Amino acid sequence: MTTTRTRSPRHLIDDASCREATPILEFVGRRWTGAIMLALGRGATRFGEVEAAVDGLSARMLTARLRELDAHGLVEREVVPTTPVQVRYRLSERGRDLLAAMQPLMAWQLRWGS
Repeated sequence: MTTTRTRSPRHLIDDASCREATPILEFVGRRWTGAIMLALGRGATRFGEVEAAVDGLSARMLTARLRELDAHGLVEREVVPTTPVQVRYRLSERGRDLLAAMQPLMAWQLRWGS
């Protein structure tokens, strides 16, 4: 009888990998960032829609986080020239890819809770 050993993810955890992963883990782990990305991923596009989708999020903090997400290339901002001017937000391709990478963490949360 042979046994199959699964390879532990420990082989992925070396000093260089930790240094490379730290910035994105810290960025996504900042308060509200993940929730805003989830709201955008579910289809919220206007500032007020995102604000309403994330309980407890202030307009000031949403503004700051959207600017950060835009600066990192994760969100695209579109100004619609209407009266009054409308601004729409959506995840960029890079943002959608990051949201997909976050899916296993969300599945873990559903399974194990906090």
